[in-house]
Amino acid sequence: MKKHSVGGQAVIEGVMMKNQNKIAVAVRKQTGDIEVDKKNIKSWVVEKGFNKIPFLRGGFILFETMAEGIKSLNFSAQFFEEEEAEPSQFENFLNKIFNEKTNDVLIYFSLFIALIFSILLFILLPTFLGGMLKHITESVVVLNLFEGLIRIGIFLAYVYLISLNEDIKRVFQYHGAEHKSIYCYEKGLPLTVENARKFSTLHPRCGTNFMFIVMIMSLLIYSLFGWPNPIMRVVYRLLCLPIVAGISYEIIKLAGKFDNKLMKMITFPGMMLQKVTTREPDDKQLEVALCALKAVVDEEVEGNEYKTDNDELDKRVE
Repeated sequence: MKKHSVGGQAVIEGVMMKNQNKIAVAVRKQTGDIEVDKKNIKSWVVEKGFNKIPFLRGGFILFETMAEGIKSLNFSAQFFEEEEAEPSQFENFLNKIFNEKTNDVLIYFSLFIALIFSILLFILLPTFLGGMLKHITESVVVLNLFEGLIRIGIFLAYVYLISLNEDIKRVFQYHGAEHKSIYCYEKGLPLTVENARKFSTLHPRCGTNFMFIVMIMSLLIYSLFGWPNPIMRVVYRLLCLPIVAGISYEIIKLAGKFDNKLMKMITFPGMMLQKVTTREPDDKQLEVALCALKAVVDEEVEGNEYKTDNDELDKRVE
């Protein structure tokens, strides 16, 4: 039985799982039931052949993954809205223009806002603060190193601060459940709570690892351009973003394939940071993650005792 690469994401009271052909979101509703939304997907990155371009495909895959993540979050959020909110004027305006495509427009608009926020926080702010050291030293190495350390410091502070929120702690528990479930699948074990429970919440292909490697790679690549004026610094950093993401993606891909000392050294900082971004899940959270996982690997696990169909997944609850 050939195993396909499976990835995932924690959402509100649930987990999204996906492979190359399917995506599923499982959510524990307030009634205690588990709702599973399963879809067949076609990756535009694969259709256009971008996935065959090493060191560039990472940027395209990252953008596609972020869009899928926002859709999954929106699906999970709908089960916890206390009352139907009136559409805003902005939503009414979009409805008049885009009709049934309004939801897709809002998703990509959210993605655009997220990208702008990331650029402001992790590019503009670090390079502005790094430039303040120019009055002390002219060393290009020191200035770039200082900017890189500021970027990493902002990232670590951001992760730590959001981890203090109680709702985010729940999301981090589902993040841990996602990792445990994927380990269980990768080891070829029946997808049960008992089997998944014994695995670690830390996984080398985690997005936390990816983000930390992005921080390190940006420090190294941005250093190649010296320390030009502020406008050119920002331009160079924006132009290099796809390259940084692409190289980081290749490293994460290798980390998931090879379990050697070099890969462990490279991923060690990100693995340690996962001790913040993942928490030990309870059995009910593991069950939700396993429901999402089964929904995307059902063809691969056919014939095993843990295979369930969509109707059973929708009703399953211990």
